[in-house]
Amino acid sequence: MNLSLTGKNAVICGGSQGLGLASAREIALLGANCILIARSEAPLKAAAASLDTSQGQQHSWHTADFNQPDKLQSVISAITDQHIVHILVNNTGGPSGGPILAAEGGAFLQAFQMHLVCNQLLAQAVVPGMKADGYGRIIQIISTSVKTPLRNLGVSNTIRAAVANWAKTLAGELAPFGITVNNVLPGSMSTDRLRSLFRANAESRGVPENTVSEEWLAEIPMQRFGDPSEFGAAVAFLASPAASYITGINLPVDGGKTPSL
Repeated sequence: MNLSLTGKNAVICGGSQGLGLASAREIALLGANCILIARSEAPLKAAAASLDTSQGQQHSWHTADFNQPDKLQSVISAITDQHIVHILVNNTGGPSGGPILAAEGGAFLQAFQMHLVCNQLLAQAVVPGMKADGYGRIIQIISTSVKTPLRNLGVSNTIRAAVANWAKTLAGELAPFGITVNNVLPGSMSTDRLRSLFRANAESRGVPENTVSEEWLAEIPMQRFGDPSEFGAAVAFLASPAASYITGINLPVDGGKTPSL
């Protein structure tokens, strides 16, 4: 099985922490040069320094805020001026939790811009290089809510579904060029995002956080929360040559929690 990414360049968004960093670590282990994008300089420096360099990989980072698409576009243009980007991992922090009826209209617009518009700008920037070099992988980190909506995540459920359909459409358009487009759907992974959801849920219901975490745990057939490295391994596989005939899919990494096929 060919898993080698030696000589490939990967842009990982939200790469300073959580599932973005976990994905970058696994992609780097396969030999890729990783270019991390996130908002804060200090965490980015630390994240880049933590990546494997045993195969001569060279890692770098750029600051950008997904609330500012124009600046993000400038950053990705600067990257593509210097490198062919073979792998793009689209990932940014999810919208705040809460019932859908309680959400302000602006929350949907902001989430649409951060998740779908920014993904579009990034894809438009990297696809020409992928076509020219004959290798391309575009991977979205989304949510299992694209298969079944999750309670108390109204805005997120809505926007994640839009991103999944965008990705499926793009997969069909890019398949003739050998560029794959896939979505990886995290379940309950042990990250700061999960802990923030526990807090928000507990506060809205007036119950202890451990009550919420125990309820969520009971719904997972494997009876444990996922380790970010397990999620990163799935992303890295889809980025590899071995996954060349897999495109347009939603891959849950959730310990069996999602009830649908």
